[in-house]
Amino acid sequence: MAETAPDPKTRIRVLLVDDHQVVRRGLRTFLEVQDDIEVVGEAGDGAEGVARAEELRPDVVLMDVKMPGMDGIEALRKLRELANPARVLIVTSFTEQRTVVPALRAGASGYVYKDVDPEALAGAIRSVHAGHVLLQPEVAVALLSQDDAGGGTGRSGTLTEREREVLGLIADGRSNREIARALVLSEKTVKTHVSNILMKLDLADRTQAALWAVRHGLAG
Repeated sequence: MAETAPDPKTRIRVLLVDDHQVVRRGLRTFLEVQDDIEVVGEAGDGAEGVARAEELRPDVVLMDVKMPGMDGIEALRKLRELANPARVLIVTSFTEQRTVVPALRAGASGYVYKDVDPEALAGAIRSVHAGHVLLQPEVAVALLSQDDAGGGTGRSGTLTEREREVLGLIADGRSNREIARALVLSEKTVKTHVSNILMKLDLADRTQAALWAVRHGLAG
C-alpha cells in the first residue's frame, strides 16, 4: 500500500532568517526532508525577515541574532509590534548566550545553538509550534536573577484558583491544547485564562508567565 503524502495544511511553515547563505542552505536541506515541515522562504537580515514574515505568515521563524542592519532582537520586537503570530526560535552560538536573555524578553519562544543536532532542531521547531517555551536551565537562572526578571507587578493573590492551575501548567511548558486536556476545558477557555493571567500580572507573554510562576513557587 502506497504511503499517503502529508497534508500540506498540517505542515509547519518555517521562515529562515540568517545573513549567511551557507547556513540557510544547510538548514533548508535538512528541514526539507521532514514530512511535517516546509521551508516557505528565506531572508538575509532582520528587516527582510520582518517583511517576509508579514508576507508569508509562517508558523515558525528561525532567527539569527547577529545580522547587519536590523539584528534578530530588533526584528523580534518589530514582529511583536505588528502582532505577527509567528513563533520565533532564536538560532545562536554558545559564545552569544548573553544575547538569549534580551531575545526572550523581546518575545522569542526559545532558542537553539548553531551546532544543534538536526533531529533536535526539528524537535525544537515542533515544540515551539505546539506552544511550548524552550528554556535551558542556565538561561532561566539568568532571567530569574535579574531584578526585573519576568516583569510583572501583579500578585498571585489576584488570580483565581483555575488561573493558578493554568499558570502552573504554562510553567511546565504545556501548550494551550495540553492544558485544555489536563483540565478538561476547551482551548478557547484556556486562551481566555491565559489572557487574564497576563493582564492581571502585567506580563507580556507566556515566557514571562512561566518565569513568574517559577519565581513565585507556582511551577510544578
